[in-house]
This record gives sequence, structure tokens and C-alpha cells, in this order.
Amino acid sequence: MKIHETKSSVTINPPSAATGTVIWLHGLGADGHDFVSIVPELGLPKDHSIRFIFPHAPVRPVTINNGMPMRAWYDILSLARMDKQDDAGIRASEALVHGVIRQELSLGIPVNRIVIAGFSQGGAIALHTALRYPQRLAGLLPLSTYLPLTDKLATEVSAANRDLPILMCHGDYDGVLPLALGESSAEILRAEGYEVDWRSYPMQHQVCADEIDAIGLWLRKVLP
Repeated sequence: MKIHETKSSVTINPPSAATGTVIWLHGLGADGHDFVSIVPELGLPKDHSIRFIFPHAPVRPVTINNGMPMRAWYDILSLARMDKQDDAGIRASEALVHGVIRQELSLGIPVNRIVIAGFSQGGAIALHTALRYPQRLAGLLPLSTYLPLTDKLATEVSAANRDLPILMCHGDYDGVLPLALGESSAEILRAEGYEVDWRSYPMQHQVCADEIDAIGLWLRKVLP
């Protein structure tokens, strides 16, 4: 793996010239290194041309962790009350992802060859951003997460990504973001007309081998 690190991200460049990109957002309190080790396990061809970018979230105080500063895509005010969400923080991270997309476009990657992925809080930003992005992306991969700002979804979604391939995975025994939260998010998306490939696995708030295999197969389909 050809790994390049900056203050803002970790990038894995492919063996051959990149023709597609996966932007993968980490969870609360982690950083861009968190999912680097998964890339070799995805079963991609040895000569694949997919670049993986793992941005670092900014450090900010997080309310549910007693205001402790940590890497977070937005402040989490409450997991019990979804009417209390950090709208400004979510949109600031959406803008950050837009910046990564612009960088890839400047390097010659077509927008329809870009996947937005994320785990947990990063998955929430992936959902929020991809559904609103004004041009057709390649796919959306939200893992062990939920849909934020659901009350604004219907009026803010982009028509360009109405048929976006979505693979949504969750753990049956997730004690951090319960399975029901992910399931209800998938149902909201379906009610809005999206086709969601929903998978659940006998795991907690994590990823597992079967899930990684499914992600690899899905990526080969949306970024052939």
C-alpha cells in the first residue's frame, strides 16, 4: 500500500493510476487511521485503481462526553433526543467533504467515480452529504450509523442522487447506536424513494469479516 499522510487525512493510493475514489469518514474519537487496515481485506484486484482517502475530523468539545475535546464531525448533544442535533457542525463537516471531492475532481477523478463512506458519526456525515450532493456520485456506504437532520431531508435532497447505490450495514447487538436506529433510518430513506441494500450482522458497534467481504463486492460493482 502506498500511504500518504497529511495533517488533514490519510490516503492510500492504488497500484495503478487512480480512476475512482472512496472518501471514508471515521467515528467519534477516532481518526483517519481507523479503517486503513481494512483496505487490504476488501479483496480488490491487485491492480485496482481506487484511491482511499480517510480524513481526520476536527477536534471539538463533545457534549455527551462531558465536553471533552476529541475528534468529532459535529457535537453530539443527545442520542436519546434526535430533535437536538448540531445542525451547524453537521453542515461544516459536509463542507469539509465537499472540499475533498473538489480535490479529487481537480486530479481528474470523475464525480460519478466517487464513493462516500463512513462509520458511526462519520456514517451520519456520509449520509447527510451524499444525499444532498448536486452531482451524481458512485455510491454511499453508511456503516453502523443513523440519518441526521431527518426533518430537513425531503426539502434538501438532490435529484441527481435519487438512484444512488446505498449499502447500509449495522450490528444486531450494537450498544452504542442500537440496530433500531439504523433500521428506522433505512426506512426513512426508502419512504423517500431510495433503494437501500440493508445488511445486519451478529456484531456490536464494529465491523466484521463478512461485512468487509460484502463491502468489497459492492465496491467492485459501483467502481468497476
